[in-house]
Amino acid sequence: MNDLASLENIDEKLAYLAGSIRSIPDYPKTGILFRDVTSLCEDKKAFSLSIELLYDIYKDTPIDKVVAAEARGFIFAAPLAEKLGCGFVPVRKPGKLPREVIEEHYDLEYGQNTLQLHKDAITPREKVLIVDDLLATAGTVSAMIKLVRRLGGDIVSSAFVIELFDLGGAQRIRNDFHVDCRSLIHFPGH
Repeated sequence: MNDLASLENIDEKLAYLAGSIRSIPDYPKTGILFRDVTSLCEDKKAFSLSIELLYDIYKDTPIDKVVAAEARGFIFAAPLAEKLGCGFVPVRKPGKLPREVIEEHYDLEYGQNTLQLHKDAITPREKVLIVDDLLATAGTVSAMIKLVRRLGGDIVSSAFVIELFDLGGAQRIRNDFHVDCRSLIHFPGH
């Protein structure tokens, strides 16, 4: 019997996922309660379940490419892209991509960063799903949205394993960029 079959309904599945995520106090700095998605990845049942649930959300949505930023976004986006039968496009930090790139600077909860995307990775009107492990203030996903749109991609949605709901990232994505936003697990942010 499939391990996932033992979880009968969506609430049980989401509770199992939430229970697989460790909360680390005072990391990376005092006052932050860090939600560690790597503990979910270490649990084969939880990891498989996270991909299954994301697939169930998007299986009937036309998608050409799944786009994700390094590093933890890759963990979920690549298997989801394979399961959806579409391409996977990595968005990386400067100096990591070998072909011509475009880049976007953005603010993080703890500082600033830059992301790059191959200039030929997305073609105009391609249907794009943006995936990341965690949504907080939407700095990373905002940069990815801007990069994909600069190349003419049509963003159909954004998906996250964890959302820190009181930090406003989902509202920012919807209001500022008019992009659908879905998250599997919701935690308060600190």
